[in-house]
Amino acid sequence: MADWRNPPRLFIPGPVKVNSDVLQQLARPTLGHRGKEYAQLHAETTDMLKKILFTRQNVFLFTSSGSGGWEASIRNCVAPDEVVLCTCCGAFSEKWADVAKSCGRNVELLKAEWGQPTLPEMIDEKLATGKFAAITLIHNETSTGLMNPVDQISRMMKEKYPDVLVFVDSVSGMVGLPLKFDELGWDIVVASVQKAFAIPPGLAVVAVSNRALEKSKSVPGRGYYFDFQEFAKKAEQNQTPTTPSIPHIMALHYQCTKILKEGMENVWKRHREMGDFVRGWAKEKFELFCEEKYASNTLTTIKNTRGINVAEVIKAVQQKHNTLFGNGYGKLKELTFRIAHMGDITLDEVEELIGWIDEEIK
Repeated sequence: MADWRNPPRLFIPGPVKVNSDVLQQLARPTLGHRGKEYAQLHAETTDMLKKILFTRQNVFLFTSSGSGGWEASIRNCVAPDEVVLCTCCGAFSEKWADVAKSCGRNVELLKAEWGQPTLPEMIDEKLATGKFAAITLIHNETSTGLMNPVDQISRMMKEKYPDVLVFVDSVSGMVGLPLKFDELGWDIVVASVQKAFAIPPGLAVVAVSNRALEKSKSVPGRGYYFDFQEFAKKAEQNQTPTTPSIPHIMALHYQCTKILKEGMENVWKRHREMGDFVRGWAKEKFELFCEEKYASNTLTTIKNTRGINVAEVIKAVQQKHNTLFGNGYGKLKELTFRIAHMGDITLDEVEELIGWIDEEIK
């Protein structure tokens, strides 16, 4: 029987496995969040995040899940009389559109089939109408294992629609996939630390462009908890507006130090190698859910072409090896399954998991 006191090693698409050295950071004595010690921790952490994200602009730390960043982007940077184009290609991009609607904003959807990418020409056709103030994009759709062609989209946006604000969910992309914020010309990018940062859930990293920060000054009803103006004021003192999750930020500081020491090119290469291995196995034994050129390097969604009982295989691997991988998400449950390969997961560990799955599906 499953027991939270003996948690399984996680290869689900988040939260992912957290190593013991990271957990130790969460157990350090806490700090007063208005003291000089915390200000030093905050400054060092956000400075490292700016290097990781290749930005000279603003990085805020939200004590929330990544969904808080969705709400913040809409409430801060889309006025009630403006229209936002929400691109949807899976469960989480659709949820962001729901959040935008719940904030009382005017929303228009641009939908692709689950497993199909959002392409530049699709966005171009919509934005050509001239009625949109902002667009939401998914860098890496966790429900389908799809990486959208964000480089191509960004080039098109900068050339043809430089005044449209660009909000990006990179919850399962940031760190594991190349992301150069300033070069891409994005205005907001959001991630949660329980994915490729390999920290337990409870903290979000949000990069905000200077123009998005300026736009937020004129938007009414920004709320309090995620108000960019409050975050910007406190950032000048290396603080947050409300009490932050200090243990999470200690762990984030530790992980950022490791990531920068490894070097971003090496981090991306490591994720790509794990992705290549899982994709190779998936193509041999099953099929990839999305076209390979759009397949993610942080998680793989595999089409259940053999009609295996996914839940039973997951249960068997957990019972025998105390290791957990993911079923399909939402309407894709049992039709697909998902394997995470991000954060501090290693290629050796992925190979071991695949071996155990093979044993169960023979």
